Amino acid sequence: TGGHHPAQEGEVFNMRYQALHKLGCGAFATVWLCHDMRRKKHVAVKVPRSGQSFAEAAQDEVALLRCVSSMKKKDRAGENIICLLDDFRMMGENGFHILLLRVLQLRVGTALGSSHDALGPSLRSLMGNYAAQGLPLPFVKKSLQQVLAGLHFLHKRCRIIHTDIKPENILLYVGDKTLQKFQPDVVNSSHRTDVGLKGPGGDLGHQLEHGDLMNMEVKIADLGSACWTYKPLSKEIQTQPYRALEVLLGLDYGTPADIWSTGCLAFEMATGERLFDPRPGKYFSRDDDHVARIIELLGKIPPQIALSWKKSTNFFSRPGALLRISRLLPRSLGAILAERHEWTPAEAAPFVSFLLPTLEYAPERRASAAQCLQHAWLAG
Repeated sequence: TGGHHPAQEGEVFNMRYQALHKLGCGAFATVWLCHDMRRKKHVAVKVPRSGQSFAEAAQDEVALLRCVSSMKKKDRAGENIICLLDDFRMMGENGFHILLLRVLQLRVGTALGSSHDALGPSLRSLMGNYAAQGLPLPFVKKSLQQVLAGLHFLHKRCRIIHTDIKPENILLYVGDKTLQKFQPDVVNSSHRTDVGLKGPGGDLGHQLEHGDLMNMEVKIADLGSACWTYKPLSKEIQTQPYRALEVLLGLDYGTPADIWSTGCLAFEMATGERLFDPRPGKYFSRDDDHVARIIELLGKIPPQIALSWKKSTNFFSRPGALLRISRLLPRSLGAILAERHEWTPAEAAPFVSFLLPTLEYAPERRASAAQCLQHAWLAG
């Protein structure tokens, strides 16, 4: 679309894409389910909100997604990242809008690479149907392998930090036989519809069998907050429960921040419980509680990390001593898995061995995506 006038691009867009239904609305953009009348497939169209700052953020996202699309042609690992199909520059109320057209995610084709791909529910939707018991471990391991392969591709091939790994940004990619258990049939719909995880006889958690889950694949979505490894855009990254320690402390961050979030994601998938779910109190902030919970689980933060930030007095009165929270209740990952989730020592030990390297305090010592992929727990 480069080189065209925004009005011309708007006409091209309107002639080619038919809007069917709003899929979601966030702080920065709205996403619509559209039918691509040329490709004969369903796509998602991401429309940023009005305003110069939103338009600039959209242009940054387009640049990142174009890099991913370019590198995908050279590397199959990029299959675990959502794809940019097209982008249009259109006139908005306060300037230009950038519309990002991305492949939707429910797998409806009969072969990998089929032209009939569509976006579907997020991992969060699936987890919600499994209550507090967590997802089956074989599916957890398979999904994590795909997430980590996608992160390895982003980090090493594209030099991109995702900055917001969480269940909402991991999308399910479903095979034909499983698709019929979703309601309604998005593929054949040409009218207003809702996309959800409800089956004809109840919620999806009770409709799907083990084989259905293992036929699913996952893709990393939403590069709206992502940045280049050599050009971090903001100190404020990541959704709170998945926020890495170095980000909480205002230190420099890099690709290891995504690995910390992935460790938090792994625990939540396997148990149904967030690893860290900080809450503010009368005399302390949510960040205070978050740092305290991290110390309770992982032990004392080394002084060279805790006090390496010039504003460290916001959290610490002296090395290892929190400023506003004095009483800590240490707990180990193994104890939490045994006491709250009834894991046996034989089940818990390999999982803890996988998790702890993703939660190393020092980012330079934290496991990389490639190292995580080599861990025995994932292959077991």
